[in-house]
Amino acid sequence: MADNLLIGEHLAKGINIEGLRKRYGEGDTAVDALKEVNMRVAPGEVVGLVGPSGSGKSTLLKCLGAVIEPTAGRMTLGEQVIYDNGWKIGDLRALRRDKIGFVFQAPYLIPFLDVTDNVALLPMLAGHPNAESRSRALALLQALDVAHRAKAMPSQLSGGEQQRVSIARALVNRPPVILADEPTAPLDSERALAVIRILNQMALQYETAIIVVTHDEKIIPTFKRIYHIRDGKTHEEAGEGRPFE
Repeated sequence: MADNLLIGEHLAKGINIEGLRKRYGEGDTAVDALKEVNMRVAPGEVVGLVGPSGSGKSTLLKCLGAVIEPTAGRMTLGEQVIYDNGWKIGDLRALRRDKIGFVFQAPYLIPFLDVTDNVALLPMLAGHPNAESRSRALALLQALDVAHRAKAMPSQLSGGEQQRVSIARALVNRPPVILADEPTAPLDSERALAVIRILNQMALQYETAIIVVTHDEKIIPTFKRIYHIRDGKTHEEAGEGRPFE
């Protein structure tokens, strides 16, 4: 019982989603994109979110990222309730900047900023001093083995290096949650597994809860837990947790 309580407390500090729903439209034309979504992801944990096209994955990610408003339910990030049948946060832009990291299929690096400034920009926008922001950025670039590219421009990087920089950018404000949307889709098997290995290492190091939306059969066996979403509802199952090769 004590172990279960500790696990529950640990999960409570990551991300918790209870009874999340999203309806588009009204009346006879209404579409229930999300009907009953329940998820828990602990700090330091990386879980997979899989499902066919049209199952609600993109809608769920937009709700979690405070891009669109759910219709009902409850969401907690870290120890903060952000949605409970209505937003509980006044400044959603600051929430996205400070509490949620995003990793996309394409890196979306700013082409006219060098690698360090691409990563340091978010803490600068959050009001941190430039020197501190760059120090944070360099520390992450070092951890991700791309510090030697700190002064390079995005166009000078390989695809794998760009993705590592995008992961550093997602982590730089030390958010409790990272949402990764098909982060390995354009990569070959070796680079895809490298990205997932890095996400797992960073999740543990920074106690970040990470959700990876994917169709990539190369990485699905690496997850210890997987949420399937079908017809707007989530179903949890144990994954293989296969070691990285």
